[in-house]
Amino acid sequence: MEILALWLPLVITLSFGTVMIIAVRWILLRRAQELTSEQRLPRQMVVFVIILVLLIAVALTLPVSESSRNQLLALIGVLVSGVLAFSSTTIVANLMSGLVIRFNKPFKTGDFIRCNDYFGRVSEKGLLDTEIQTEQRDLIHIANSYLVNNPVSVIRSSGTLITANISIGYDVHHTSVTEALTKAVLEAGLEEGYVQVSELGDFSVSYRVAGLLKEVKSVLTARSNLHKAILDTLHNSDIEIMSPNFIAQRPTEATQKFIAKVPTNVPSKTRASVEDDDAQEAIAFDKAELAAQHEESLRDAKAKVESVRQQISEAKGADKTALEKELEGALSQVDNILKLEQQTKETE
Repeated sequence: MEILALWLPLVITLSFGTVMIIAVRWILLRRAQELTSEQRLPRQMVVFVIILVLLIAVALTLPVSESSRNQLLALIGVLVSGVLAFSSTTIVANLMSGLVIRFNKPFKTGDFIRCNDYFGRVSEKGLLDTEIQTEQRDLIHIANSYLVNNPVSVIRSSGTLITANISIGYDVHHTSVTEALTKAVLEAGLEEGYVQVSELGDFSVSYRVAGLLKEVKSVLTARSNLHKAILDTLHNSDIEIMSPNFIAQRPTEATQKFIAKVPTNVPSKTRASVEDDDAQEAIAFDKAELAAQHEESLRDAKAKVESVRQQISEAKGADKTALEKELEGALSQVDNILKLEQQTKETE
């Protein structure tokens, strides 16, 4: 009986703790397989804390002397402190930076961002790092602490300026260049274009042309189209795109101009070619675009759930029953979006 009395608290603690851990894991993790890794992290932290509490409880119920129990607790404390000391410097910094990004919301999934040498479209935001998709379709994971400690430029969803720089010789008046470049902005499909004289060099004048692009998803195509339009309008206006010091490297006739001739067999831009241009961003930023669509759909679905719940609280009778069915459909839509997002990540 004395032995049973000594070991009974430990057996009860282990049994209760094991059942609790299994139940918590099943409730928080097993039943929520569709959750993303970011959404599962807080639940995993809860399970870890419960396991840590169980270890302390086991140490307190061991049938040993008071001094041995204190030494065991001290050992557990040293082990936990050591693990945190070795890992917390980076992990905690990124975790806190992730919380800062969540609260401040400097950008959202689908936004184009630039941080020093990194440029791409945000495809996923995590607690420890942020994933962006580059123009080459590559995925880059940037630590959140890096984003917090360095300036981040975000392309606004309301529009961005597409710019290009070009040098023209002093023999061409700036009004002629400005007129041609302004026309190029319009032909590139940009709005509110303007031209600036950015520099007076030793051999040429540098111009900066810019136009507003309201559909920021096509930023790559818009930049390419602006460059094409600049080539066409300047050449059609009989303006050379070259510096006069080119003559010192390859002597030519003074009246000769280096202007690319338009091929006679090149067809005009068709609808198919326009769609091909649009497909450039679809290929380069496919994951980021899909993530942005999922986030927007999930946000709309959750807003609908809250709206229906508000209506249910005020409805009565048959209206309330109909709203409850609508709520079930809205919740099912949220679950389907989460499952689709998880399936997309598993197939990458």
